[in-house]
Amino acid sequence: MDKNSLSNPKSFDPSTFLLSDKAIEHFSRSLKNMEKAKGIRFAVSEASGCSGYTYELDYVLESSENDHVFDFKNIKVFIDTNSFKYLRGTTVDFEVDGVNQGIKFLNPNVKAVCGCGESFEVEL
Repeated sequence: MDKNSLSNPKSFDPSTFLLSDKAIEHFSRSLKNMEKAKGIRFAVSEASGCSGYTYELDYVLESSENDHVFDFKNIKVFIDTNSFKYLRGTTVDFEVDGVNQGIKFLNPNVKAVCGCGESFEVEL
């Protein structure tokens, strides 16, 4: 998925969650080192920082019946029901810029990000 399609999607579906091709490659490499992991968990929790919420990522060893499960090529993404209300419509990308690299959330629900970039406020 090219960068232009991430910033200018052809259509928006608020009930979905997407990973860019680069994010799929990144998480696939990460999961190769975790033989027992079933996939990656994306979650949102209340932040102790400047703004209201923060993203969390973890390996999934056990899924929950409350999980929304998304399949992307060779990986599964798990999002609990509470976190999904903050993540619906989000696309996750993985960017490399020189020696810097990181996961980028393109979340249409975010109305403000704190100055340090670690937490955010949402509008639901």
